[in-house]
Amino acid sequence: MKYGVIPAVVAILFALAGPASAADFTAGDITVSDPWSRATVGTARNGVVYLTITNRGGAADRLVAASAAVAGTASLHRSAMEGGVMTMRPVNGIAIAPGETAALKPGGLHIMLMGLARPLREGEMFPADLVFERAGTLRVRVMVGKAGALHGGAMQHD
Repeated sequence: MKYGVIPAVVAILFALAGPASAADFTAGDITVSDPWSRATVGTARNGVVYLTITNRGGAADRLVAASAAVAGTASLHRSAMEGGVMTMRPVNGIAIAPGETAALKPGGLHIMLMGLARPLREGEMFPADLVFERAGTLRVRVMVGKAGALHGGAMQHD
């Protein structure tokens, strides 16, 4: 009898362990990892969200929209150096080919939060919805790091 209990206990422990990373969110073939933002300073009205998107499927997908209750609007943007000047322009979508990963990070692709309802404070989390053409809407939890942070991940600080 006691030998039948051990496999049952092991199975329960694995079930309770949950996903491999608490910062991964999945919809269909799309996995979003480590969504993070920066704390805002003073009366800043804009913020940003960075994350990594992996397409584990056999068909391409595209991130086409985003929203977050902490902001009036959210849109997809790309920062780039043009003629020695850093520019930021909206993009219509972010394509993720089958088996590929798209990194939204400082100095490149990102989600711009405009019209913040309140300051973003280091250590807090807020929900955001990401809309994909194929995978649909995926709700993620965004961790806020320190102001000026250059990377998120496990909330390593610069």
